[in-house]
Amino acid sequence: MLTLQPEIVQAMIAGDRRPYMVAVIVPDPEWTQEWCAANGTACKAARLAENSEYRTAIGHAVERVNKDLSVTERIRRFILADEPFAIENEQLTPSLKIRRHVIRGVYGERLDALYKG
Repeated sequence: MLTLQPEIVQAMIAGDRRPYMVAVIVPDPEWTQEWCAANGTACKAARLAENSEYRTAIGHAVERVNKDLSVTERIRRFILADEPFAIENEQLTPSLKIRRHVIRGVYGERLDALYKG
């Protein structure tokens, strides 16, 4: 459901045996360009990940999805991916399925940190 939002092109949800759900989100590049132009912000991925207004805009998309989910299914926190999930970085299979174990390996520490603070 996250990827049906215009702000989000890819996402992986995690939270098995955890107190709540978290996500790795890949923002839509076209939406990001439009957001940067509208907000007068340079579109540098590393800077955007730290930009509170940008994260809030992505958070609004998550909240729209959360409205249709039960309390236990709702995404409480998220991180932004450093790059899109792709076959080349082995985060997607050749049939374009998400390789959860690879993504977990790349973002595991950051995902775990979402539960600590």
